[in-house]
Amino acid sequence: MKKISILIFLISLTSFSQVGGESIYNFLNLTGSAKQAALGGKTLTLMDDVNQPLWNPSVINQDLDNQLSVNYLNYLADINLTSVSFAHTVSRNFGTLHGGITYLNYGKFIRADDNGIEIGSFKAFDLSFSVGYSYNIFKTDFFIGGNIKFINSVIDNYSSIGVATDFAILYYNEYQPYIFTLVIRNIGYQVTVFDETREKLPLQIELGASYKLENVPITWHFSVDNLQQWDISVSNPSNSTTDIDGNVTKENIAFFDNAVRHLSIGAEIFPEGAFNLRVGYNFRRANELRLIDKRTFAGFTAGFGLKLNKFKFNYAFSKYHPASNANTLSLQINLN
Repeated sequence: MKKISILIFLISLTSFSQVGGESIYNFLNLTGSAKQAALGGKTLTLMDDVNQPLWNPSVINQDLDNQLSVNYLNYLADINLTSVSFAHTVSRNFGTLHGGITYLNYGKFIRADDNGIEIGSFKAFDLSFSVGYSYNIFKTDFFIGGNIKFINSVIDNYSSIGVATDFAILYYNEYQPYIFTLVIRNIGYQVTVFDETREKLPLQIELGASYKLENVPITWHFSVDNLQQWDISVSNPSNSTTDIDGNVTKENIAFFDNAVRHLSIGAEIFPEGAFNLRVGYNFRRANELRLIDKRTFAGFTAGFGLKLNKFKFNYAFSKYHPASNANTLSLQINLN
């Protein structure tokens, strides 16, 4: 009963965000895990990655006990994301707690007065601290988990504070080759606002699955995201057309084109070996960042993992655009 009370506390501390303006705290949807990034960026069923509970708290398990991970993402336009994850099993009866810190640094900006004269510089950053817990439903292969997240966003002298929760349910049996999960992320509330407008948090509802092939050392990962919003398509200006009179017609995105943008896939080769290879493809990123008559490989991700005794090193390369890519590094340490 104590376990269920803890889980309900994590899930119910916040309510759905208020309506108004664009979403805030979008950094919560960036992954600092190199393993997750290499598999398309949306994977939800990684049972051996201590960073995964930041996205899916239902994967918290005792095998993650005393696992520490430090991650670095060299993101677009010199934006850097750093995150730390740690899990600890309190006791066999109580289970495992997970903690994580995510810090996104936007760098320095030029400060200028009303006349455009430079008078210095200022910084902007986002910070999140999370605590998660998972519970195995009695005599079943289903796990339910929850995160509580405390968020702080700062732009110069302005600051915003928020609180959010994640809720997830997972089906996992170590003797079965497949895993399924449903995750509701970033249910929350902006406690203090930058201005007079309270903004929505970046709520996401996602489905994830993985399947380990029997006779081939490959595990497939699939995810369907943004189930809370069917139409996620954005017209690509590069695909607009102009008639003889100069009238511009935006790209018309068909039903199937929009549907496939919810999908990400990934494959891990030698998933249980000391050395792993990973590839992934994010369909939404590929469609929104592609260029006409030029192969850009937008949406493609790749990486590898290397295990040395108590250390695991993971690297991911994410292709966004010919002008910019992203590199993610993760170091996981077994402190047992």
